[in-house]
Amino acid sequence: MEKAIIDGVKKEGSLERQADLNDVNDEFAYLQRNEFTSEVFKIEVRNLGYFGIGELKKLLRNKLKLDMSKIKSPTHKEFAFVCFRSQADQQKAIKILNGYKWKGKILRAFVAKASADPLQKKRKEENQNDKQTYPVNKKQRTSAEATCPLAGMPYEEQLKQKSSNMEELIKTFKGELIKINKSASKPLEDFKFEGVEPSPQITGYRNKNEFTVGKNSNGEIVVGFRLGSYADGSVEVSEVDHLPHLPDAAKWAARTFQQLVRHSKYEPFNPETNSGHFRQLTVRTSSQTKEIMLMVGIYSSNLNETDLEEIKNELINYYDTRSGQESQFTCSSLYYQDVKHREAGQMVSPIEHLFGATHITDNIDNLEFRISPLAFFQINTAAADILYQKVIALAQPQLHSTVLDIYCGIGSIALAFSKHCKRVLGVEIISTAVNDAEYNAQKNRVQNCKFYAGNADDYIQSMVKEVIYDTAPGEQLDLIAVVDPPRAGLHNRSIAAIRAASAIKRLVYISCNPERARLNWIELGRPESKQYKGNPFFPKTAIAVDMFPHTTHTELIVLFERQVENVLEENSTKTDGNAVEV
Repeated sequence: MEKAIIDGVKKEGSLERQADLNDVNDEFAYLQRNEFTSEVFKIEVRNLGYFGIGELKKLLRNKLKLDMSKIKSPTHKEFAFVCFRSQADQQKAIKILNGYKWKGKILRAFVAKASADPLQKKRKEENQNDKQTYPVNKKQRTSAEATCPLAGMPYEEQLKQKSSNMEELIKTFKGELIKINKSASKPLEDFKFEGVEPSPQITGYRNKNEFTVGKNSNGEIVVGFRLGSYADGSVEVSEVDHLPHLPDAAKWAARTFQQLVRHSKYEPFNPETNSGHFRQLTVRTSSQTKEIMLMVGIYSSNLNETDLEEIKNELINYYDTRSGQESQFTCSSLYYQDVKHREAGQMVSPIEHLFGATHITDNIDNLEFRISPLAFFQINTAAADILYQKVIALAQPQLHSTVLDIYCGIGSIALAFSKHCKRVLGVEIISTAVNDAEYNAQKNRVQNCKFYAGNADDYIQSMVKEVIYDTAPGEQLDLIAVVDPPRAGLHNRSIAAIRAASAIKRLVYISCNPERARLNWIELGRPESKQYKGNPFFPKTAIAVDMFPHTTHTELIVLFERQVENVLEENSTKTDGNAVEV
């Protein structure tokens, strides 16, 4: 039956194209390969209305017990594609979802066509365009243009540009918030942006780099950065020796690993055909100890256990030998990472320690931090010191304050706050990072920090309750939340939990992607509703820290304060009064 589904997809696709599916350049050739793709068992669900990916996942997995592999929704509105691992799971989902009532709407579910390979689709479009116009030599962008596009600009000009960008973003945010909450008008008048703090180090500052193994335009094996995304029609990789934001240790790691791959019998991974083995190299370096941690990513779907052991031994022998050849740099920690397709619920690709130390260490603000391979640590160590100083200054903790460090990582923010407040409670979903946080607290003799391993969405309310319970009668309660989420921002459930916790009066939001975080800020400032209980948070002060010199990115810190009832009532009265006069 599963073969029939695949044949059906091929037949349907053939109506729209004349290419042979056996041709590697065909948009649907990947369906012919001897490997699993959930695109074959995909359904489309319509009439969803507005929804969040998280709430749809919860419906499918938790309530309806459907074993899906992924959800794709370009707009998060009205429809979504849901992929499964088998025809049985696909048909079960259609049977349950078609006609199911959710959020007052009757859903429709049916089999969906497999998506075209984005790389081949892009190439096909370009070929068609070339036939319709005069041929033009397309110039591929360089690795510098792809990764540090502002490198040719004086640093002072970079800061001015970033400051202007942040001012424009804040202006947009203010307009959007006022549209949905008139009470924000007065507080937003006092919202000020204090500019961009420069990085103390503008070259060689990146302490973590993820390099791709691939080929350059000449077909040579290269370990470096991709020049574009797969969806944009690019798989070319360029060397990194000339890039100003990479430390020499990272360049050494890319260069030596490139030599290994070029001499190995195992091939680089090819994303077009899902063949080959060497896929990526993650390099972590310490500015203080000069340690170098390497994580070698191997695509193992087409390897047996004997092959894997051979690759691991090849890595160990290569770096163990090189340790004595180039005295300036040495691999102090080596890991193998299995980067084949992740299983359901698997957040990160599994790793295996091969040799050397299990961690590296680095310092921020005279605090020493142990860093595990998968843990988050600020990419620019020197600028992180300034970042944390600014966060503390905005939060204004008192000696009786309690700080909630949401997405605490290895505890760097928590430990920075520890000497300025009563205590810190942190939560982090990666358990190894929590182990690091606990170790770092002990190592630095910090006794007023406590860490939890788990999803922030589930722990915020329980941490708030713990703080309230531990506050003695008559003791002043001052609860500050600090969030430093991933690039995608806070989940709506986390925002709802923060809004509902009336004890939280101040919130410091740290973002490496302010454009995306803006959506969170709007949710924080919405009027109280069924979804967001509790008074809104309005921004008071923002300051940027240039954690990423030579790039278009910057880190933005925003202090939010919860609005008190009398302010909301006053603004509401003014709005109502104006409405009557009009």
